Amino acid sequence: MSVIIAARNEEDYIGDCLEALLAQSSETGQTETILAANACTDRTVEVAESFQERFESRGWLLRIVEVPEPGKVNALNWADSMAQGEVLVFLDADVRCDPDLLMQLREVLKVDKPTYATGALKVTKAKSWVTRRYARIWVELPFVKGGAVGAGLFAVNRAGRARWDTFPDIISDDTFVRLQFSPEERVEVPARYHWPMVEGFGNLVRVRRRQDDGVQEIHQLYPEIIENEAKAPVTSSQLAGLFLRMPVSFTIYALVHVAVRLRRSKSDWARGR
Repeated sequence: MSVIIAARNEEDYIGDCLEALLAQSSETGQTETILAANACTDRTVEVAESFQERFESRGWLLRIVEVPEPGKVNALNWADSMAQGEVLVFLDADVRCDPDLLMQLREVLKVDKPTYATGALKVTKAKSWVTRRYARIWVELPFVKGGAVGAGLFAVNRAGRARWDTFPDIISDDTFVRLQFSPEERVEVPARYHWPMVEGFGNLVRVRRRQDDGVQEIHQLYPEIIENEAKAPVTSSQLAGLFLRMPVSFTIYALVHVAVRLRRSKSDWARGR
């Protein structure tokens, strides 16, 4: 198994991410972790290097490559080209995996047919009141509750990886990969991974706008894979139910939605938290 992490200035998060990898079940099997640090100006590389001895003591390999050019896609392609595993796990640097996650991903991906897998997404508790309220609605949306979302963590076997060439220079790499697979080819394992949201109203608007731009870009560039979305639309009755159950949270979510559409995006890069 190869775990690929593209990181840009993640010194505050990469330590917890690597700690969670070291805490994986003893049944996980042989694993290499490739950290592609792209144009970092902080201590991301230094923090990661402090873990190398502990990875070695477990019999695992931690490979750190410094990619001078900025851009997540560039870092992904560097690390992807180096990966030796039959299972490829693409992991964001701010994500923490539960101990059985890699083992479960390996098990469902040990098949010959192209398969995509991810864990059960758990949004970490935000510090800001606004983000906590927004997240309460987001996790109830049909797209999220339907499973196999893959935001922050997705994995494929080699047969699945053959579905595309290098990662294209697009905004939403996770959506691009997920839509290479039909709903029947996507699996969500029970083990969780913990994914943070950005803090504060302005950041939520910025990131949501960026996400919408990414989806629109895929619709324009890769219309042939859109049929794999199979995303259940949000019905008016579902919206009404959410409002009645959580009126304050619903109002926050709606205000973010409106703010996204009031101003066009400049398509600048925006991290997910």
